[in-house]
Amino acid sequence: MRFIFKTDYRQDIRLAKHPGHVFWYGLLSLLLLAAPWLLAEYWLAQLTFVLIYAIAGLGLMLLAGFTGQFSLGHAAFLGVGAYTQAVLLAAGWPFLLALACAAGLSAAVGVVVGLPALRVKGIYLGMATLAFGFIVEEVLARWESVTGGNAGLHVKAPQIMGWSLSGGETFYFLCLCITVLATLGLLNLLRSPTGRAFVAIRDSEISAQSMGIHLAHYKTLSFALSAALAGVAGALYAHKLQFISPDQFNILQSIDLLLMIVIGGLGSVHGVFLGALFLISMPQAIAMVKDYLPAAIGQAPGLQAAVYGLVLIAFVLFEPMGLYGRWLKVRTWLQLFPFYRKGMFKRQKSFQKSDRLK
Repeated sequence: MRFIFKTDYRQDIRLAKHPGHVFWYGLLSLLLLAAPWLLAEYWLAQLTFVLIYAIAGLGLMLLAGFTGQFSLGHAAFLGVGAYTQAVLLAAGWPFLLALACAAGLSAAVGVVVGLPALRVKGIYLGMATLAFGFIVEEVLARWESVTGGNAGLHVKAPQIMGWSLSGGETFYFLCLCITVLATLGLLNLLRSPTGRAFVAIRDSEISAQSMGIHLAHYKTLSFALSAALAGVAGALYAHKLQFISPDQFNILQSIDLLLMIVIGGLGSVHGVFLGALFLISMPQAIAMVKDYLPAAIGQAPGLQAAVYGLVLIAFVLFEPMGLYGRWLKVRTWLQLFPFYRKGMFKRQKSFQKSDRLK
């Protein structure tokens, strides 16, 4: 007896798994396209920063969330991309060519960092990338003939085929297009054999190596791709601010990027955007609330850093999966209602058995 199974193989390659995804992502796309007409200029600028940070977050998520490599110097790649873009535009290069060079040079620097990092991991890798961040910041400050030193550089407005993108609306659409392309590229990369190799390395390096995955190759590739996305974000960041200086790409910026993906949700593309929204909206929320706090607290110079630290500790203790993990629980609760049982989503402590072999 012959059994014929009809399988829709297109399900394996669809980004939208069911019609609900198509509806909600379509609605989100319409809102983003209509944002210049729905938001004031200030809020549109904040949304543009969300998109720029999301591009950098996609790169760091690829490195830390999907490959398991720790980085505390990712702001250095933003700096390389920003200064490359500013210097090449000042030399008369076209915008798109300068953007490609910013991504390429950042990727090359990422390879340089990734090669020595092959021999270290965990906290030692974090220390190595932290040292690299300090080195890049010092180079940007001392190489005055190219970078302008601590005096900084003014960045020209982007132009494509003679069309100026200096306006807030046009630059927003440019950032939106690049963000969409970067997101689709990352999603497709994660479904490819290369992306699955990254995830295998994150779960267990010994198991990945036993399956024939070349650790050095894929770790270096992960650093290069992550740095390239950070370089693109740095170039857009420079255009948005129209002025860059070395102190904009210091250790605090690297910590902000790491905080963004941890609070958004490690190992999740959705978490990148949730983390970027958090990173941009939190200073606004603190500024609105600080006037109602006692003067000793509201006027304290380290209030924002203290709030960030408390929020990070709270997420690590009570919601390790970040904002996206909390949303998954809320969504599941809505799907199960009214059959929800108390304690159904109680966090369970678990660990990977292969961790002891790393």
